[in-house]
Amino acid sequence: MSFGSSGFAGDDYTGGVDVERREGWLSREDLESMRGRMPILYVDAVPIRVDGSGAVTAVGLLLRARDDGTIARELVSGRVLYHERVRDALMRHLEKDLGPVALPQVPPSPQPFTVAEYFPTPGVTPFHDPRQHAVSLAFIVPVAGDCAPQQDALDLSWLTPQEALMVGILEEMPGGHGVLLRQALSHLGYAV
Repeated sequence: MSFGSSGFAGDDYTGGVDVERREGWLSREDLESMRGRMPILYVDAVPIRVDGSGAVTAVGLLLRARDDGTIARELVSGRVLYHERVRDALMRHLEKDLGPVALPQVPPSPQPFTVAEYFPTPGVTPFHDPRQHAVSLAFIVPVAGDCAPQQDALDLSWLTPQEALMVGILEEMPGGHGVLLRQALSHLGYAV
């Protein structure tokens, strides 16, 4: 899994963490040290569009260049900072990846549809991140505003749920993001 190919550059935040002081942030060296000692908490978000009756009309997938030079589709993902509420982390990463006018509809007390555990060793779970052991709370988040790829995202594609479940699309989602997408759509009632 690539939680942002630039390794958290762009974790801009305007909520409870003072960005100017970098409160709650670890230096690159401290982060690398912690990654080797304990699981790190993340959020994953599956952005969706819904119609007036609440039916899912589209799923948003980011296109990113990876560190190895390949291009992959990904979900919105990122680290939860010290002293940051999960809801605030979701909002920060959705805005970082989808833009400031995406208008994500995150409830006051969000509940994940699943918990994904990423390991640096392939095959322990379907979720793999070679850098670390990470635990990610995964959410389905309706967005109502205009979305555009931000930061290191090359593109944002809106696919119907049926298109998103196509084998070719899922194969473009390494590290377990394809598995998370299938789980999200299953949670929404789609046959996977």
